[in-house]
Amino acid sequence: MRSGHIIIILLAGMMACTNPVLAESLILSLSSSHVAITSTYIGTDMVVFGVIGRDQASATRSEHYDIVVTARGPRNHMVVREKASLGPFWVNQREQKFIFVPATMAVASNRPLDEITSPEMQSRYQLGLGSAIIAQDRRDGRFAEALIRLKQRDRLYETLPHHVEFITPNVFKAVIPVPARAPTGLYDVEVALMSDSVRLASQSTHFEVVKIGFEQDVADAARLHGWLYGFAALLMAGLFGWLATIIFRRD
Repeated sequence: MRSGHIIIILLAGMMACTNPVLAESLILSLSSSHVAITSTYIGTDMVVFGVIGRDQASATRSEHYDIVVTARGPRNHMVVREKASLGPFWVNQREQKFIFVPATMAVASNRPLDEITSPEMQSRYQLGLGSAIIAQDRRDGRFAEALIRLKQRDRLYETLPHHVEFITPNVFKAVIPVPARAPTGLYDVEVALMSDSVRLASQSTHFEVVKIGFEQDVADAARLHGWLYGFAALLMAGLFGWLATIIFRRD
């Protein structure tokens, strides 16, 4: 039996053993609690498993369910600058600073987000790539759109319709890519249960991206022994430069 099916069975059992709830609820589990980055890391997938709990009142609901899974990477500050040509030169003009912007973001759903709910409700529930970022743009939204466009170009922001699959009417799984350029840190995963454009329940969990092996040793050396790391890098650069002059020297 596959491990994913085992997790789903356990989740269903946990839901059956709990006390009756007041409305729909969610129980989540991840395929792993961490992603290890090594020298051969080229990206991977994180699988989210979920079970929808229903009480007697919600059991008669006729509308179908929708699931929206949003995975956000570590947050940091970013500045987007607008450049303009001044003769032969390009110079910075206006700029916009964005606070606590996710380094990576993936929004997965069982169907396109615009079919699940309206843009107004997406903004209210902070669904989609630009919901939280556009709200920070103090001008006309062009800086937020540029930030999202640049992130999408680097495959760090992705919209993934049809990446959520209902295994049964109350059990689902979602596949979230963790890109090759994913930074280390804590990643938040928020799952929203939707029906008829309204959010019925939400639940969150998280996983961590960490470096292991030689990459972690180098990162630790740079952080804990900065002067030694810098000296070693300078020494290696000089050594490789000297070797290059020996190899390509013309007699």
